[in-house]
Amino acid sequence: MNLGEMQSLRDAFGEALVNISKEYESIIVVDSDDALATRTGKFAQAFPQRFINVGVAEQNMIGVAAGLALADKIPFVSTHAIFLCGRAYEQIRTAVCYGDLNVKLIGSHGGITVGHDGPTHFAIEDLALMTAIPGMAVIVPVDGIEMTKAINAVVQYRGPVYVRSGRSSVPILTKQSTGFEIGRGYRLCSGNDVAIISCGVMVSKSMEARRNLHNQGIKATVANFHTLKPIDTDLLHFLAAECGAFVVAEEHSIYGGLGSIVATEIANDLSIPMEFVAIKDTFCESGDADALLEKYHLGVQDIVSAALHAIKRKTR
Repeated sequence: MNLGEMQSLRDAFGEALVNISKEYESIIVVDSDDALATRTGKFAQAFPQRFINVGVAEQNMIGVAAGLALADKIPFVSTHAIFLCGRAYEQIRTAVCYGDLNVKLIGSHGGITVGHDGPTHFAIEDLALMTAIPGMAVIVPVDGIEMTKAINAVVQYRGPVYVRSGRSSVPILTKQSTGFEIGRGYRLCSGNDVAIISCGVMVSKSMEARRNLHNQGIKATVANFHTLKPIDTDLLHFLAAECGAFVVAEEHSIYGGLGSIVATEIANDLSIPMEFVAIKDTFCESGDADALLEKYHLGVQDIVSAALHAIKRKTR
């Protein structure tokens, strides 16, 4: 895979899961009749004896996964993020996280770039729901390469993890040599006027915004915070000191996601201007993925405008 290519996160997840499962025989996949969409069907073909389809019964799916974890298996659970985090929230909270069980949750079709599946299938609250549960790690990979690294990392990570996957193809921004560690963010490029902090599909938008700002004589850092929880507080504090202004861009509700986490961490010690590019307390209509990002103010120009405003506030 070369930089500039496109790949959907769900395709990368399906391939990574099959590959890592050749090494870890304890991996079991539990599905709720959604294997084609989530790409766990690839695992079902490779390891049919380790694949369990419970039917359209997401709450039961989580109970089965919890039991498998208690039997020293590594259960992977995957379905649409809205069904996983919404319909099975109580079971995730109580059956999995209360006991700190080693269950891996993959929420497919996250955000609004699901596109034509429609607003009932958009997960714009999943990160808020999952980060709020004690003990849950939350990861939002930026591209297919990082998704593969994330799956490899969560297999070795002890405890419950939520990984957001996606339907639409996204640009490959990272390299095989790019480091990945749960709980560590990293900078894709550096500048000291403003730091654009983002995750998932919004990282590529942030990179485009940086080029726009560069043409205006503004130097911006773009940081990929693929792990929302635990957040990389060291990097946040470094960027606050270096840049003095933040823009947080995410494909999620403005409430409870990356922006809320960053604001909470920074508020403990620092006071710097922050702007937020996120979905503003609304349900979103069905449509083309890129058109939806523009309609709900998650586009490149929205990030540019937020950055300019944050810098203006910094100099007051």
